[in-house]
Amino acid sequence: MEQHKVKQDQGGSPVRNAVLRAFRILAIAEAFSWAALLVGMYFKWIAGTTEIGVQVAGPVHGALFVGYGIAALALWRLQRWPFVVALFAGLSAVFPFATLWFERWAGQRGYLAAAAAEARAAKETSRV
Repeated sequence: MEQHKVKQDQGGSPVRNAVLRAFRILAIAEAFSWAALLVGMYFKWIAGTTEIGVQVAGPVHGALFVGYGIAALALWRLQRWPFVVALFAGLSAVFPFATLWFERWAGQRGYLAAAAAEARAAKETSRV
């Protein structure tokens, strides 16, 4: 029991870990759905051959976009992101493939590390 508590404290809460994992997966999936939607739009508007790509990729991309946004909002709270980081996360979903850039950028700066939120929380409470 004590080992489990220590392990959990070092790695963050199970909810935080699940949201972090979902966010990373959604960032990649959202970028791939952008690609599928762009291909679908090519065949619909430029080649003029079929609308099936947009009909399939559109709703899939929409669902992944919403999921990514919800995960970003959850991480804003759980990871105690500054507003600017949360704003970049939201804006990255609007531009094709930018979620991949944001996920890498945020990971390199510790915003996607489970222990980083505890460090920021400790820093905030020490100032008070």
